[in-house]
Amino acid sequence: MNIGSTLYRKAMTAVAGNRAVKRLTLRYGRKLASRFVASDHLQGALREVAALNRLGIAATLDALGEGIGSLDEARAYRDEYLKLLDAIADSGVRANVSLKPTQMGLALDADACFRNIRDIVARARQYGNFVRIDMENSPYTQATIDMAVRLHREGLSNAGTVLQAYLKRTEGDARDLIDAGVSLRLVKGAYREPAAIAFQHKAEIVASFKSIIQLHLDRGVYTAVASHDDAIVSWVKAYTSKQGIPKEKFEFQMLYGLRMSEQARLAKEGYRVRCYVPYGTMWYPYYTRRLAEKPGNLWLVAKNLLR
Repeated sequence: MNIGSTLYRKAMTAVAGNRAVKRLTLRYGRKLASRFVASDHLQGALREVAALNRLGIAATLDALGEGIGSLDEARAYRDEYLKLLDAIADSGVRANVSLKPTQMGLALDADACFRNIRDIVARARQYGNFVRIDMENSPYTQATIDMAVRLHREGLSNAGTVLQAYLKRTEGDARDLIDAGVSLRLVKGAYREPAAIAFQHKAEIVASFKSIIQLHLDRGVYTAVASHDDAIVSWVKAYTSKQGIPKEKFEFQMLYGLRMSEQARLAKEGYRVRCYVPYGTMWYPYYTRRLAEKPGNLWLVAKNLLR
C-alpha cells in the first residue's frame, strides 16, 4: 500500500471505531450501506441473487454477523444458515453460502463453533451445496484452517476456506491446503495486520497474490480469485489463456455493489463469476471495512445517498 492509502485506511478505521459515529451510522446510515448490503432480510437477498443469476452471475450469500457475545447468538446464526440453505434449495437460485467463524462462536468456544459449522456444512451437503468459511483477522487464521481440514477429514468436502495474500504465511498454507483437498478463495486481505506477519506494501501483496493464484492454477485445482483489481483480472485472463487453462477451471469473485458492470461483462465473455451478497441487520462492521478499503468507495456511498 502507498502512504496515502495507508493513512486513509487508518483514518477510516479510527472513525468507524468511534462510538458516537457508530450510533449515528446505525440510526441513519442504512440507505448508505445499501450500496454494499443487498437487504435486511433473506427474501430480499434472494431476489437480488435471482437478478444476478439472470446476468449469468452466481452468488455466495452471507448472513452478516461477527464477534457475537454468547453461544446462544452463535446457535441463532447457525439456525439462520440452515434456513438460508433451505431457502436456496426451495428458490432454485444459483448460490452457495459464506460464514464467519466468530459468528459461529470461535472467540468463545472453538468446539461449539466447529459443531455449529459442521451442522451447516452437513445441511449444505444434503442439497449438493457448498459452504465457504471466511477468513477473519490473524488471531483466527490457524483455527479457521484447522476447522476446514477437520471437516474434510470427517468426509464433509463441500466446505472450503479463504487465504489472504498479504499474510507472509499464506504460500505455505496454500500448498498444505491444496494437498489436503480444501477448496480455497484467494484474496489480498482486508484487515489491518502488523508488519511482522503481513506484507505492508502494494507491490509485495500483489506479488504474493499472483504467486498463490499461479500455484493454485498450476496444480489443476479449481481456483476462486476474489479481486476487483483490473490488473489482477487481466493477468489471470492472460495467464490462463497462455497456459491453456479452460474457463471452467476458475472463477472471478467480486462484492455486491462493486464493479457490477464488470461482473456482467466477464460473465458475458464466458468467465465464471460469483458475487458475494451479504444481507442482514448486522451490517456495520462489513460496511466500514468496505469504506476503509479505498477512497473511491466513499464516492459510491455518496452517490447512493443522492439517489
